[in-house]
Amino acid sequence: MIFGVRYVTTATSMKRKKHHTEKSRIIGLLVVSFLRSRLLHRTLIIAISASLLLLFALFSLFAPSPVNEINLQTQNNDQVRSRFEVPAGGGRCRRDLWSSIHSRLFYGCSNAGVNFAKANVKTNPDRYLLIATSGGLNQQRTGIVDAVVAAYLLNATLVVPELDHTSFWKDTSNFSELFDTDWFITFLRNDVRIVKELPDMGGNFVAPYTVRVPRKCTPKCYEDRVLPVLVRKRAVRLTKFDYRLANMLDEDLQRLRCRVNYHALRFTDSIQGMGKLLVERMKMKGKHFIALHLRFEPDMLAFSGCYYGGGEKEKKELGEIRKRWKNLHASNPEKVRRHGRCPLTPEEVGLMLRALGFGSEVNLYVASGEIYGGQETLAPLKALFPNFHSKETIATKEELAPFVSFSSRMAALDFIVCEESDVFVTNNNGNMAKILAGRRRYLGHKATIRPNAKKLNMLFMNRNNRTWEEFASRVRTFQVGFMGEPNELRPGSGEFTENPSACICQNSGGGGISYPQNHNNITEFEEQQEWYDVVDNKLNANGTKIDSLPLLMNTDQLAEVQEFFSD
Repeated sequence: MIFGVRYVTTATSMKRKKHHTEKSRIIGLLVVSFLRSRLLHRTLIIAISASLLLLFALFSLFAPSPVNEINLQTQNNDQVRSRFEVPAGGGRCRRDLWSSIHSRLFYGCSNAGVNFAKANVKTNPDRYLLIATSGGLNQQRTGIVDAVVAAYLLNATLVVPELDHTSFWKDTSNFSELFDTDWFITFLRNDVRIVKELPDMGGNFVAPYTVRVPRKCTPKCYEDRVLPVLVRKRAVRLTKFDYRLANMLDEDLQRLRCRVNYHALRFTDSIQGMGKLLVERMKMKGKHFIALHLRFEPDMLAFSGCYYGGGEKEKKELGEIRKRWKNLHASNPEKVRRHGRCPLTPEEVGLMLRALGFGSEVNLYVASGEIYGGQETLAPLKALFPNFHSKETIATKEELAPFVSFSSRMAALDFIVCEESDVFVTNNNGNMAKILAGRRRYLGHKATIRPNAKKLNMLFMNRNNRTWEEFASRVRTFQVGFMGEPNELRPGSGEFTENPSACICQNSGGGGISYPQNHNNITEFEEQQEWYDVVDNKLNANGTKIDSLPLLMNTDQLAEVQEFFSD
């Protein structure tokens, strides 16, 4: 039994060993198969990797290096920049740069209408109006013009206006030292009775009663605010008389403004004589000349909040000046420039003129005050227009001696040269620029160039990315509507000093004159006026600006700002 059992066990064991051996063989075959497959894959991977390395090596051999690409890009940029080469000549232009083809169709007309009451009929002998002007020469000129109209509205005798001796300009000149008083009185004798000083009334001196009317006061405003006081007191003195009469008046009153501004206000013989001498000397230098009224004083730049790339030095210097106006909002130079509220630099003015077609041979007369940066700032303009002149360079110190200590008299000399120039250019829209633009329209639409700053500023900032031809073409396009043509401004638009439409008549048979195609420039120009005319008709009763300008000032601060922008 035992052996039988042992036998059976041995046989079973042998069967198990055989089964285990077969199983091991199968596993071995699987392992060998796996290893062979893995070896094949490794070989394939190695082959693919080697091929990729070979391709990469070939690509690296023939492809340009990144350094070469950078150098190539730099060369391309340099080529673009090198193409912005300002030519010495003005090139060929489609229009006459020195005159308007339409100017012969228009003429100044300011005669009184048949129903306009004369002074000897309407003046009340017991009413005297005294005026104290404010600001620089041209701001005061505007006040004098409006004073005559105010006297007419009040049926009063006008006492020759007092000039401002205490403002920023610190000029002690009186009316008779700037203007021909006798001519002023005589020319306007049919419109308003004018006397040199307040007379005794009934043997007694009457002290004038002081009144200040709001800005842009209408005829009804004068009737309500001033006339009752004038009737009671007999003599009224209106102080700070600048922009104190509405811009829009009826045609007869607007024409009275023109008679005062363009005919009655004549500089003294000494100023006229020196001014004409300067004009003659400019005309002797060539057939034509340009007069540029350049405003680039530190005060103006500081107030504007503009930045001109002068680094920390500029920011610090102008920032210190800007602190004078404590309530000015923090400036955003990029936004201000984008909105066209930054005066063009001297270089930018020069580039604009060259793009418009004026060559380096042109004689340029520059009327300016202190230029921020001095000769360094002026150098690019002088390089573009080497025939660079001013009253100081074409007159001797001895000739200028009677005028040099008086800012208004010096400004009057510049005014005469700018008025008589073949082309008048400005980089701003201050009072002198406005008055001269209106005067040149009235006297025959003489060429007057105002920069379309809103468009030009962005073009100047990116000029090195364009060729000169592209740049010049865009300048000419942007300046349509800003060249002093008769059809640029709609009647009644803008300030009357600049657009005296009621005093400009059209010759019969002249035909209609259409507005320029990009008539949107008219709107753009009117928007730009707001920046320079910081005390215009958008003032509330407290004297605070309520439009988009970054101002929040009291009356004294407004007066100080006004002085900087007045001429």
